[in-house]
Amino acid sequence: MVSLVEAARADGFPAEIALVLSNVPGAGGLDRAKAFGIATATVDHRAFAKDREAFERAMDEVLRINQIDLVVLAGFMRIMTPWFVQRWAGRMINIHPSLLPLFKGTHTHRQALEAGVFEHGCSVHFVVPELDAGPVIMQATVPVLDGDDEDTLSARVLVEEHRLYPIALADVAAGRVALVDGAVVRR
Repeated sequence: MVSLVEAARADGFPAEIALVLSNVPGAGGLDRAKAFGIATATVDHRAFAKDREAFERAMDEVLRINQIDLVVLAGFMRIMTPWFVQRWAGRMINIHPSLLPLFKGTHTHRQALEAGVFEHGCSVHFVVPELDAGPVIMQATVPVLDGDDEDTLSARVLVEEHRLYPIALADVAAGRVALVDGAVVRR
């Protein structure tokens, strides 16, 4: 989130980070956002028990009230329902710590090491109803080195995530990249 906020503060960046919304009260990102002067909101998913769609309708209301145009997920560890994903189709992006379609879900660095791949990395993608299956906007790679463990590999991928996500956000916000008929279109 901080990488996105810092990038958006640069002159000429085509997006403004207008709201940081969390599903976890007291999340560290909320304090960081406030320090940057960004509006914050919390919709605690636990208040909705197992009614995921009711939780997402509450989030959608907060996004609508705040006139949000693009949802940029950063550390939001919840699987969205088809209702929410379809409502924000083409206007919601996420970053994932693997070279999609490889290593979906969690523990991607462990998965990469266990698979014995020589390259790993991260992907920015449009969010679709299927987990980590959205069309890829862009990717960055890092080598998998002899002696790597999950921590060392994760650290190298994280550097690329912080570099890549603001670039992808700028492209989507400026209309240089869009989701059209389920595919990424570059203009």
